[in-house]
Amino acid sequence: MKQNLFLGVEAIGQAAIDGGISGVYAYPGTPSTEITEFIQDSKLAAEKGIRSKWSANEKTAYEAALGMSYAGKRSMVCMKHVGLNVAADVFMNSAITGVNGGLVVTVADDPSMHSSQNEQDSRVYGKFAMIPVLEPSNQQEAYDMVHGGFELSEELGVPVMVRITTRLAHSRSGVIRKAELPQKKLVLPDNPSQFILLPSSARKRYQSLLSKQDTFEIASEQSKYNSLKIGSDKSLGIIACGIAYNYLNENFQDEKCPYTILKMSQYPIPKELMLEMQKHCEEILVLEEGYPVVEELSKGIFSKKIKVSGRLSGALPRSGELNADLVSKALGREDREGPAVPGLVVNRPPALCQGCGHQDMYRALNQVMEKYTKGRVFSDIGCYTLGALPPYESIYSCVDMGASITMAKGAADAGLIPSLAVIGDSTFTHSGITGLLDAVNDRSNIVVVISDNESVSMTGGQDSSALGKIEAICEGVGVKPDHIRVLVPMKKYHDMMVHAFEEELAYEGVSVLIFRRECIQAAARRLRKERKMKENPKKMAQ
Repeated sequence: MKQNLFLGVEAIGQAAIDGGISGVYAYPGTPSTEITEFIQDSKLAAEKGIRSKWSANEKTAYEAALGMSYAGKRSMVCMKHVGLNVAADVFMNSAITGVNGGLVVTVADDPSMHSSQNEQDSRVYGKFAMIPVLEPSNQQEAYDMVHGGFELSEELGVPVMVRITTRLAHSRSGVIRKAELPQKKLVLPDNPSQFILLPSSARKRYQSLLSKQDTFEIASEQSKYNSLKIGSDKSLGIIACGIAYNYLNENFQDEKCPYTILKMSQYPIPKELMLEMQKHCEEILVLEEGYPVVEELSKGIFSKKIKVSGRLSGALPRSGELNADLVSKALGREDREGPAVPGLVVNRPPALCQGCGHQDMYRALNQVMEKYTKGRVFSDIGCYTLGALPPYESIYSCVDMGASITMAKGAADAGLIPSLAVIGDSTFTHSGITGLLDAVNDRSNIVVVISDNESVSMTGGQDSSALGKIEAICEGVGVKPDHIRVLVPMKKYHDMMVHAFEEELAYEGVSVLIFRRECIQAAARRLRKERKMKENPKKMAQ
């Protein structure tokens, strides 16, 4: 059969299309963004009428996906690991409500924090919610797990999580597609109270979830993604979880691994396979990307006579991505690390694009704030977070989506006047609106700067939920119209921006300054598209 060369995220997107979804819901977040973009760009998805527009945030995305499941159709919701924090409320409760149509929750973790605030392991969330978790070791498994995940979700009656990591998301491999399944028909739940989590119903649903745990464990024991291979050398056994199985195989490309190997890619952990494994090992090494989840659980399953090592014991680093070299060291094999990077090669720190409107906003902000002590400008997650770095060094916080406004409010409540918040347009509609409402209700003395580049630029220029709505939203939550001001961040308007800052800093209340200018990268893409349209309008219209 024909192989397709897919990134891990592309394999997941194709699997969802082939698996019969009627909708995908997501908010952009690296390394999960391209799953939804793949479906958005797919002609097959368009022909099938698959819904694929961006949501305002991960919580709204998850709730919409659950609503589609309620209606009997298959849906997928995608996010990065910190996005699952935003969706945690509905995620936890959806395990109790269960599903009607199959629901796959795809979460992309980011070990080593390539583009994230923290290092987090979503398997912990899966265990917390007590639902099955699938963790592919390669792109083919990623495809197979998602394609089959909808049926598994329907069989078990709960959402199914597929957990991937950055390296799998953004590396390519050959993938063989399965049959395209038709979309499910509209059908409402048989149990009218299934999705009503009033205490009387919720208690019954929770007991139902608890009663399914044995079924989930049996599914893991029997899963084709969990397998035990007995080795000839009994001195060591290896549990290789997800992509760590690849790193193990890289160490034995030209030879047979002599140790007993338990490949683990479906959870809850397969206890019976683990108990069988210990019969053939004196020690056990756990290879897993992220937290020492399996390593910790293993100690309650294996005999106390068996030493279990991994990230927790120090055999592997406690943080950061795994790789074949780290696995080699843990196995006591020859050091495979390559030569050090020459001193002449200097790391290039990230920087705002030349011509970016954020730059001009920060120049005006810095001039105004020179008369005050430092540490008064709170910020958020987006391209503008680079304002923390030289040459600007304008901002002093970046915690989570939307925290800039509420942290500025809290600082002002403590007496730090003036306090300012810098937030982007998409982050504002993601999580900033409620913070602004709190500030208005409390009559907080803060200035909110919305740096509006009219797209979700940090993740590739996706459509922003805020487009054309910011002023109306601010006025709707109660900001006085006289203190909602729109400015164009350009050098020629520098004095005008400085004056606006000074006026609003003098106002005792909530002010919103909107600095609006199209993202320079998005503008370049738009102009290229317009030029191509003029050159070949028929082809572009197809």
